[in-house]
This record gives sequence, structure tokens and C-alpha cells, in this order.
Amino acid sequence: MAVLGVLHVGLTVRDLDRSVDWYCQVLGLKEVHRQTGDNAYTRTLVGVTGAALRVAQLAMPGQGPVWPSSHTVELIEYTREPGGRVAPQPNDVGASHLAFVVDDIDDACKSVVSSGGVLRNPPALVTAGVNRGSRACYLHDPDGHTLELMEYGPERTAALREATP
Repeated sequence: MAVLGVLHVGLTVRDLDRSVDWYCQVLGLKEVHRQTGDNAYTRTLVGVTGAALRVAQLAMPGQGPVWPSSHTVELIEYTREPGGRVAPQPNDVGASHLAFVVDDIDDACKSVVSSGGVLRNPPALVTAGVNRGSRACYLHDPDGHTLELMEYGPERTAALREATP
């Protein structure tokens, strides 16, 4: 077996329309497709007997389709058989986060807070590792998903530009 690429990251949300608005308005993603899943295939795939869902696919700003996918983030609302809310801590096994690079972390944090997100920490200076000199923070979207924002420092920006063909 060979993994050929990342298809997308999926996040289950309470209200698809609200979440699409939040990810598009606050983080600048763009919606590229919507669909419903109310069929045997979907129920088999997700392993929830009576499930029906609404799905929105979101792409990064300024990015068109990149093989193998047209989108990076998939938001999923269960319209039938919704589950409960979970609130894992970052150190819980099974917890995850989705990280975004931003051009101005202070402005991004203000936008997150004013739009219903919750900061876990103010932007912290990265003092070790490959991202040294960058600033980063963890936050929660309105459904409680953990997101990370990072503003690269000059060294990381230069290294990535040099490594990009």
C-alpha cells in the first residue's frame, strides 16, 4: 500500500451553515461544494445505523484544487442520529487539532474572539525547534474543535521558500 496524499480533514459540527460562515468569514476559507448523505453507503462508511448528513467542503484561500482533492477541510452535520458534544483536552489520546498559518496572529486572534471562538492561550513565541521565532496559539472554534494558528518567523519563512520548488 502507498498513501498518495491527504484527502481532507473532517470536523463534525452542530450547525453546518453557522460553521461554514465561521470558517469562511474568520479564517478566510472558501466553500467549494455541498452535498447530503442519506443513503446506505454513508451509513456504512460512518458506522452510524440511521445517519443522514450535510457536508460542506472548504478550500484554503487562494488555492484551487490540488491533487488528490478539491478541498482541505470538510465540515459534517449529522441531521439524523447526531451525537453528543465532546471536549477533549490537547493531551488526551485521540484529541486532534487543525493548524493554519496566518500572516498576522494578533489580528487573527481578535477576529477569532469577536466571532465566537475561544483562545486557549495568547500567542506564544516559539523558542525551539523548526518553527523557532514564530508565534502560535491554540483556540477553539464555536463547536469546541481545537485549532492552532501560527505566524511564521523570518527564519521559518526563508527556509520554506528555499525548499519550495
